[in-house]
Amino acid sequence: MTALAEVREKAGGPAPLARWTDGYAPLPGRPDEYLASDGTPRDASWSHLLDQLGRLGEPEMMARFVSAERHIRDAGISFRVYGDQREHAWPLGSLPLVIGAAEWRELSAGLVQRAELMEAILADAYGPGDLVAGGHLPAAVVAGSPEFLRPLHGVAPPGGRYLKLYAADIGRGPDGRWRVLADRTQAPSGLGWALENRMVLARAFPDIFEACHVERFPAFFQAFRDGLAAGAERADPRICLLTSGPYSSTYVEQAALARYLGLMLVEGDDLVMQDGRLHVRTVSGLKRCDALWRRIDADYLDPLELNPASRLGVPGVLEALRNGSLVMANMPGSGLVESGALEPYLDGIARRMLGEPLRLAGPPTWWCGCPDGLAHVRDNLDALTLRPAATPQRGAGRDALLGAQALAADRARAVATLGERPFDYVGQALGPLSTMPGWERTDAGLRLVPRPFVLRVFAARTSQGWQVMPGGFCRVAEREDADPTEMRLGIRAADVWVLSETPVETATLVQGRPPRVRRLAGHLPSRAADGLFWFGRYTERAEGVIRLVLAHLRSVGDAVVTDIAGGAYAPTAARIRRLIAEWGAGSAADLPTAALAQEALSGRTAPGSARAHIESARRNAAKLRNRLSGEAWRVLADLVDLLALDPGRAFTESQLIGRAERALSHLAALSGLAHENMSRAAGWHFIDLGRRIERAINTCDFALALADDEATPESLGVMLALCDSQLSYGSRYLQGVALDPVRDMVLLDPYNPRSVAFQAEAIARHLADLPALAADGVPEPHCRLAARIVAEFRSGEAADFDAVGMARVEGELERLADAIAGRYFPAGPQAARPEKLGGLG
Repeated sequence: MTALAEVREKAGGPAPLARWTDGYAPLPGRPDEYLASDGTPRDASWSHLLDQLGRLGEPEMMARFVSAERHIRDAGISFRVYGDQREHAWPLGSLPLVIGAAEWRELSAGLVQRAELMEAILADAYGPGDLVAGGHLPAAVVAGSPEFLRPLHGVAPPGGRYLKLYAADIGRGPDGRWRVLADRTQAPSGLGWALENRMVLARAFPDIFEACHVERFPAFFQAFRDGLAAGAERADPRICLLTSGPYSSTYVEQAALARYLGLMLVEGDDLVMQDGRLHVRTVSGLKRCDALWRRIDADYLDPLELNPASRLGVPGVLEALRNGSLVMANMPGSGLVESGALEPYLDGIARRMLGEPLRLAGPPTWWCGCPDGLAHVRDNLDALTLRPAATPQRGAGRDALLGAQALAADRARAVATLGERPFDYVGQALGPLSTMPGWERTDAGLRLVPRPFVLRVFAARTSQGWQVMPGGFCRVAEREDADPTEMRLGIRAADVWVLSETPVETATLVQGRPPRVRRLAGHLPSRAADGLFWFGRYTERAEGVIRLVLAHLRSVGDAVVTDIAGGAYAPTAARIRRLIAEWGAGSAADLPTAALAQEALSGRTAPGSARAHIESARRNAAKLRNRLSGEAWRVLADLVDLLALDPGRAFTESQLIGRAERALSHLAALSGLAHENMSRAAGWHFIDLGRRIERAINTCDFALALADDEATPESLGVMLALCDSQLSYGSRYLQGVALDPVRDMVLLDPYNPRSVAFQAEAIARHLADLPALAADGVPEPHCRLAARIVAEFRSGEAADFDAVGMARVEGELERLADAIAGRYFPAGPQAARPEKLGGLG
């Protein structure tokens, strides 16, 4: 019996978790978050949580674990390992890290003090320099750091603060006290992950979440959002979150934060400096950006004054900081205080600048730029970890130069390095990371095991001072020898539950005075409009390929002919096969029917396969995570799974028909979600524009292949099937299929939602509803082109649309798509301001 079970037995309380906690023991040499050194529970909060879990029973607990994993998959919550192009499902552990109220108050006080200290150091380093002048901080620690940005020296931060958000990676030391392993001031990540972790785990265990009195997040996020806007020139500022793009390892969490906080998610190409102020390229023209939360390193922010090779930032943006027109979080250059070389001096600086000793210290650290520090590190290389001074104290494993158990060759390299540039390194006495309970599945069921973890905590600068987020972002290693200081394979995340001593009121993000009622959304960035437009086009392309595959699988011939490739097929089947090849959906024209259909549906190497188009749509959707609903993500995930056929397995024609029909149903659901759930703002217009243009072009392609002057009744029937118009045609014409009625229905009929004319009318309506650059009443070029296409269909007759006529219309539709892109998705300096109408009415 373990010490925990004995305590419960003496207390006379229930022990529902005895079968899991028996055998649980801290890892040798590591402080444990759950058990104290004498084997008793460190905090009663853990016992309360585990007792609540124990009452569920193992089958129900497993069901909730599965439900959480399914939600992560359906919502598309994922991450990328640095340097890896693939997305991995978010590895959320099922057991939160629990911290009691009293301990959290003490930890929060230390975090606030440390944040205030970092702010004071930055203000001095970029201002008077008293710390260096007074001998409290070596000049080389400041001037020698690559994070010290000389162009910002003497520039007062708009809003008066260098730091809007401070984060620290912490863990327990061998004495059981919390220690700071790394300061995060450059562009702290993890807030979005903490939010996603909370949403998933609170959804899986809502009853336990309530019973444990877990502190909520909304008040913190509301205060943080208000703090981002503090100091802006305008009363109702536009706040943007600057991301490096969808291939960033933290893009998913950035999109989650933008959606939750109501921020505009932008990339560097979305922004442009004009008249000394920062603007966003939108479909309505350039719009002012008042506050920018950057999630890229400061060095990449301005290629004119900082790193000229940067493609992530905005040329000239530092000018907006100098003239005070832009508030930025965090101020460029704030990464200076992440340096490990600061740690030996922090306590003395705190006593001088704050009048009190440092409450939350880091591990013992020696900077090798100091002679005494260098001597100590050289004498104790076997016991210390040698790290670059300009990186966080506990960064990625690749940053460590020498560990305590290093090989002889590494020791020789370290000694040589210290001789060349000793000031670039620090030596640290890093003890083992503390551990927390984690689940392990065995043949006998679930059991608790100790797992090393690192906790990242956050503090936001608000009008009332620093406010600490009641929780954090916890990373847990799946093996006792792994280092959980960054997210990678083998590391899991954990929610952090700070338990209140009293019941917690349910809160939402909206606090205080309710916002002014508004019915229109904000301006749509051009890049987002581009992504939505192509999302619509790719989903429609996928539908076109799937309908072609179904037509081919269902086609039965009249007379059999031999096509160019030497295969014997019915004439209509041969036409379909040629169209599949022209669309790039099938690589070999002489494949058997089922094999060609399988390749067109799920071919990995066919650029025009349905699977390729859906994956392209999903890549565009990945850039729009803050604009698509969870239901849309679930449908996309199901479509990818449905079309991911095993290339090593041959599917029968009936199996392929079933897959294709289910895929069409999913696409219909996706279209229904867009029509029924999306607000009729600019984003919806661009999704539907993409779909309408692509459908019109596809229908022209179908008609060129199957409704030409030599069309047979069978090919005309397939044409109607491809346009989903058989029922409408049969209700109007009882004599059977004929060329002119079929052409009229699929090309000219304004009442048929699948006809080209219907698409043209819808396109013109969308363009009329989108904002214009000039309020002079003169149609813009793309609107005039759309009007000409509409007029051609309104005045035309079926006989006019022979092969030449259909090819001409298809070309006009392609030009219209290019004109829309040129107007609404400008790149480089092409973005224009909207013109205001002058004169008297």
